[in-house]
Amino acid sequence: MHDRYANSWYRTVTFVQTTTLGLASGRIVQTWYEAAELPGRLRIDTNIGAKSGALYSRDSLYSFTDGKLVHADTGYNELLILGFDVYTQPAGRTEATLRHLGFDLSKIHEGTWRGTPVYIVGAARGDTVSKQFWVDRDKLLFVRLLERTPRGHAEFRFNKYEPLGGGWIATEVEQMVNGNRVLLEEYRDIRPNQPLSAALFDPRQWKTAPHWAP
Repeated sequence: MHDRYANSWYRTVTFVQTTTLGLASGRIVQTWYEAAELPGRLRIDTNIGAKSGALYSRDSLYSFTDGKLVHADTGYNELLILGFDVYTQPAGRTEATLRHLGFDLSKIHEGTWRGTPVYIVGAARGDTVSKQFWVDRDKLLFVRLLERTPRGHAEFRFNKYEPLGGGWIATEVEQMVNGNRVLLEEYRDIRPNQPLSAALFDPRQWKTAPHWAP
């Protein structure tokens, strides 16, 4: 995956996201603004006016409400690693991080996803319970993640890939829990390789950093 795209994949990307949350109380639709600096940095403004959202910076996670830091912890965004970072950072770093996150990289086999051949990493053939990720065999693009969570069996799907800035981006992302879709992300106004202020990814400057969105 790295060798195919390392010299061409975009290093920054911004997009506007329509987010549909499927909750027990009903559907909620929101507009989020996201910016990534690859590898390892992702800013998600879930309410751009109120300065609320989340920041992933390498192995750290920060959450903000009304411009104030309300939670900080260590942790990784697995979808950022598998869908973006893998193409822009050394393969050894990705491998070490995935092992740390509980993927058994010694297990790999081939299968089919929506009629397309895929590599399945982290599980033996027939095992849909162990933590695993699926990669399009021909384009070498991440398409699916399966794992167990406190909420039950979780599945993430990267759909509707489009070419972007020498790489690709999935313009639709789904999260399923126990077979039910709980989150749908739809991307628009996608822009690769835009200059971004370093302050955007500094938790100390969350509220004051010059924002890319109009």
